[in-house]
Amino acid sequence: MTYYTEEGLELLKQELSWLKSEGRIKVANDLSEAREKGDLSENAEYDAARDAQGLLEAKIASLEQLIANARVLDEREIDLSRISILCKTRVKNKKTGVESVFMLVSQEEADLKKGKISVNSPMGKGLLGKKVGEFALIDTPSGLIELEILEIGLSL
Repeated sequence: MTYYTEEGLELLKQELSWLKSEGRIKVANDLSEAREKGDLSENAEYDAARDAQGLLEAKIASLEQLIANARVLDEREIDLSRISILCKTRVKNKKTGVESVFMLVSQEEADLKKGKISVNSPMGKGLLGKKVGEFALIDTPSGLIELEILEIGLSL
């Protein structure tokens, strides 16, 4: 089971709908065009179109599985005494003094530009379960980062 924001789950549903409709139509058209070009045993375009069809169907199956196991977490159920999924947290880098706000989300919703980090990422794992006033030591490719937890909430 994976927890999502309402927005994140809706985006997954929209993507699935698009893949099942327009995505399949595009692949079918590509297959049809490639089939018209002659001998299928030596037709690289046809092979590529068949591969694309397989990838599309695999993506559809994967999204269907994700959506079937997805749950929207009710904000009233979130414990704000500790950092958990769908919480926003304001942190301060101990070394640089820079403050940042992050929201922990599922891997599929992660978008660093929007401040959404995956609970499965090193940063997410390091922050998960911490309380205000505690420090999180995060092992990143560029070295260890120590973050002080300043605030936890639903909207910061």
